[in-house]
Amino acid sequence: MTTVTHERHPIFQDWQLARLLIAEMRRLHERQLVQSLAWVVMPDHLHWLVQLQETSLAKLVLQLKSRSAIAINKARETSGRIWQKGFHDHALRLEEDLTATARYIVANPLRAGLVKRVGDYPHWDAIWL
Repeated sequence: MTTVTHERHPIFQDWQLARLLIAEMRRLHERQLVQSLAWVVMPDHLHWLVQLQETSLAKLVLQLKSRSAIAINKARETSGRIWQKGFHDHALRLEEDLTATARYIVANPLRAGLVKRVGDYPHWDAIWL
């Protein structure tokens, strides 16, 4: 799943705001609505490889966006949109390599030129670590 910030503002360049989003992702994981397999928070978007458990993808994304927007607006003492409407999804087929997809996701900062090594980027995780 990929979702983008409103007007692609790079709000997640701010370390604290990125960590607020990650906290909401972890909360959804801890509530067993989803199993997070791999993710990366880029400056203006999120890539999240998940296995759904107790909810639909649409409900999961709605919860993530609404709760993270509330937390981010509170931290910035602002109001307004944080996320663009909608999201992009791609269901993996049985023949698709799950770990290769996860590697592709977490390597986004490297391909974007944000870091020279994946391990230097602070906002990603994968269950294979």
